[in-house]
Amino acid sequence: MIRRVAGTAFRSVVTGGSTIATMAARGLLRPGRPDRVARQLWTLHAWGYGIAAEVRSAAARDPDRPAVIDPAGTLTYGDLLDLATARAVSWRVRGIGPGTRLGLLRRNHREFLLDLVAAGLLGADVVLLNTGLAPTSLAEVARAQHLDALLRDPDLVCDAGVPDLDADPTDSGATHSDPARTGAAALAPPVREGRIIVLTSGTTGTPKGAVRPPAPGLSPLVSILSRIPIDAGDRILIAAPMFHTWGLAGLQIALATRATIVLRPRFDAADCLDTVVRERCDVLLAVPVMLARMLDEPVVPTGLRVVAVSGSALPAGLAPAFMDAYGEVLYNLYGSTEASWASIATPADLRRDPATAGRPPRGTTVRILDSSLRPATTGDIYVGNDMLFDGYTDAPERRRLDGLVPTGDVGHVEDGLLFVDGRADDMVVSGGENIHPAAVERILAEVAGVAEVAVTGVPDDEFGQRLAAWVVPRPGVTLDPDALRAAVRTRMAGFCVPRDVHVLTALPRNATGKIVTRELRPEPPATC
Repeated sequence: MIRRVAGTAFRSVVTGGSTIATMAARGLLRPGRPDRVARQLWTLHAWGYGIAAEVRSAAARDPDRPAVIDPAGTLTYGDLLDLATARAVSWRVRGIGPGTRLGLLRRNHREFLLDLVAAGLLGADVVLLNTGLAPTSLAEVARAQHLDALLRDPDLVCDAGVPDLDADPTDSGATHSDPARTGAAALAPPVREGRIIVLTSGTTGTPKGAVRPPAPGLSPLVSILSRIPIDAGDRILIAAPMFHTWGLAGLQIALATRATIVLRPRFDAADCLDTVVRERCDVLLAVPVMLARMLDEPVVPTGLRVVAVSGSALPAGLAPAFMDAYGEVLYNLYGSTEASWASIATPADLRRDPATAGRPPRGTTVRILDSSLRPATTGDIYVGNDMLFDGYTDAPERRRLDGLVPTGDVGHVEDGLLFVDGRADDMVVSGGENIHPAAVERILAEVAGVAEVAVTGVPDDEFGQRLAAWVVPRPGVTLDPDALRAAVRTRMAGFCVPRDVHVLTALPRNATGKIVTRELRPEPPATC
């Protein structure tokens, strides 16, 4: 139910009936063996709702259900818990426990999940490290986050200034069917639940560490499932990097719904489509640029019921193009590292207006406020829900208002839908006029032949700043800068027309798909 209140764009209210209805609709209330259901409920009571608890709960209910499929093969939920428990026992001997802070530098495969669960079983904190960080940046993050040890893929060689915590060779061979299995009873709930620390995107400097809170119960899961129809037991390909908020959220959703999680260490569009078909995936969790890459491949029947994206802005032209190719399956979650989620756009919302961020899911409040914190038509976006971050580990927290945190974006509400106009700190002031580059980007993205676009402000001696556009053409297309300027001029004021138009072969992006604007440079002319 959506309620409008004073000073609030909209607030979606959770009731007991709506929670039960959502869980029933998603198949989470299906009956099971009484003894297994009892163990599942006891696990949630004793361990809470963190990732380690979700794995224990799923193993108690469905120990033989496939949990993870990656290039190394398949693990059941029973296997996953046994291997993680064995790893945790070996770490405990080495002093890992509450108060320990581990850095996790891994791509999307089973070792990421095993490390995360093992740390959760011991109550250790885990800092999720961006695999795209340069060695010097990684060392800075390690110092800022006070890491005690590092867990990493062998090929991610670095000198972070902290020791590696290698997995014990004996913790990788036991499986659920082994007589000598370690068993979930080897560990009791830790005296302090470990925290997961997610780094901000770091597109403008050294990333900050945002502390994720423990889930208070089932309400966060119900919030997401109220807008994105992921069912219990689905087969979910998580293509979004799991070290990022969206990939981590996808992992938590998958474990809570006892899904089969399909992982690939690196993203390749053709491989992604092949994996979806081969593994009979129902759900794909990705970042928008991945969908753009998939559209460059031949369209194949996939059987996907849900394709959910987040992590960066969804280009307006991408949503209808993708749904024209793959059906009415696209969902776009708008949020931030600090706020988790704010709103979700369904396929119907995106067909209505591809630029919308949708509506808040259940239990979520969104307000639009001006710089004086008063209600505004267009202004800063503030969000409240059950999973707001607990603050930064290494920086002052953003101001809060009545339990709401700012996302750092400017937006507005129109006809019951939220629209994100751009980053508050990306606004360009040109000759006294305020311009949000995202509005110009949306127009350029709709021009035929444009594959990707970014618009930024650059210094100008006369106006202080002016707009510059950076565009990537589709294969075989030659873009005319004057035609691009004309497209903007017909729909926006003259001061919004980019004076500089640079045609690039690719936009610089970080590992989560966000454009790194500080690295935008004109490409040198071709020589022969």
